[in-house]
Amino acid sequence: MKNDVTEMFGIDIPIFAFSHCRDVVAEVTKAGGFGVLGAVAHSPRSLEIDLQWIEDEVGDKPYGVDLIVPAKYVGSDEGGEVSVGDMVSMIPQEHMDYVQDILRRYDVPPLPEDESRGQFGVADDGAAPMSAGTAGPQLEIALAFKPALIVNALGPPPKFMIDQVKAAGRKVGALAGKAQHAERHVNAGVDLIIAQGYEAGGHTGEIGSMVLIPEIVDAVGDTPVLGAGGIGRGRQMAASMALGAQGVWCGSVWLTTEEAETHPVVKEKFLSATSSDTIRSRSRTGKPARQLKTAWTEEWENPETPMPLGMPLQPILVNDAIGRINRAAHREGSGAAELANYFVGQIVGTMNKSKPTAQVVYEMVEEFIEATEAVGNQIAAE
Repeated sequence: MKNDVTEMFGIDIPIFAFSHCRDVVAEVTKAGGFGVLGAVAHSPRSLEIDLQWIEDEVGDKPYGVDLIVPAKYVGSDEGGEVSVGDMVSMIPQEHMDYVQDILRRYDVPPLPEDESRGQFGVADDGAAPMSAGTAGPQLEIALAFKPALIVNALGPPPKFMIDQVKAAGRKVGALAGKAQHAERHVNAGVDLIIAQGYEAGGHTGEIGSMVLIPEIVDAVGDTPVLGAGGIGRGRQMAASMALGAQGVWCGSVWLTTEEAETHPVVKEKFLSATSSDTIRSRSRTGKPARQLKTAWTEEWENPETPMPLGMPLQPILVNDAIGRINRAAHREGSGAAELANYFVGQIVGTMNKSKPTAQVVYEMVEEFIEATEAVGNQIAAE
């Protein structure tokens, strides 16, 4: 397969795999695609370790790193960086009490002393999660290695990110949920646009992929576009490329692969879920993010209880709670399993069997070829 995207990165297959799991990233790249490591949850040291491991695995094959630097977040208007301690002081007591009430009602025990990091699970003097303060050091570490692409997952990449990536001779990508967003990205200097539809897992807009992809392709001219959202099979890849995309960006489909580090309880939920079992909820990050519908999201959708805070107050508020839920999800007598969830798109309805990552790539390519040949045969028959 040959187009602008495969030529840009020297890859065989324009399948870009977003994953927080380094094994998935490496397996997709080795299979001829392009793995992208989601770095938002990485500490500086763990990011160094994972990037070195990936490079040892893939050799000279290309891969990427995905960061989250939102254009706006609570406290960003004040200028400079706001510490976690400052953010904590902005969290209403009723929200703190509500989180503790959820944990009490579902019998979720506290973390052991050697694992506990306090009520909020983050250092008071550190930078707020999902802010420029955390992404800056991550970017410096990433550019000390050899990723071919740096992507900002939420909003236009800030100027400091674009300048540093370009100076290092790498490409910059950004996700867009509207044509206007994509135009803004291109004007800022972005090399690759990911048109992410409403069906996607994680942070999404409100426009479906079938409408969004051609709108963005038409809006950005010669800048290559990847289709994202609701893509996990070859037929969906063929549809995306028929709409003008030059490849696809997939995230959810890797969550049930054999290599994925998805929490076992959550993975089992994914394997049995339908495409109706997700919801766009602000309950984990403070911004609308599609995730598995569970007791956790139901608690935060109740109009009689406190509503989720903005980013990054909500992730600070629930950080420790999520850790407690994940640790207790296997424990008998705890309702943590009812609360356990994770980000996933509507494609989860077809993710009903755990397979090796490379097999998922090969099956997508085979079905893509079959789908495009079927369309060609229909045209030839006229």
